[in-house]
Amino acid sequence: MTTPPASLRMVEVSGAEALWLLEGSSLGRLVYAQRELAVVRPARHVWEYGRLVVRTPVPAAAVPATATYHVDEIRAVPGTGWTVTVYGPAEVITDPNEAAHYRRTLSGWTHGPHDTLLRLQPKTVTGFRLARAEA
Repeated sequence: MTTPPASLRMVEVSGAEALWLLEGSSLGRLVYAQRELAVVRPARHVWEYGRLVVRTPVPAAAVPATATYHVDEIRAVPGTGWTVTVYGPAEVITDPNEAAHYRRTLSGWTHGPHDTLLRLQPKTVTGFRLARAEA
């Protein structure tokens, strides 16, 4: 005898809770458009001074003026977790002292010209909690 799968639901969370979830995580994905295609790159991040600092294997020239950053933690078996998406202007960190600090703080994916540090100023933050529906 098999049991039917549990009903799942998504509940939108407040911006403050979404930022709290984001701050508690360190892995995410940078999403941007390049040649009219969506590009997704793994990234590490840290939330400091109201901005998101991201280290990702993207050439500095490819960093768009605005970018989307996505973080989630989903547990497949119980069907619970959360997801947060941040959208806003992005800029490459060019100051050598600041870049050196974040290279020490955030472990990278690659080293060399394709390992870029960028600062994302959030304009839109959306978050959802995934939960089982009440019976």
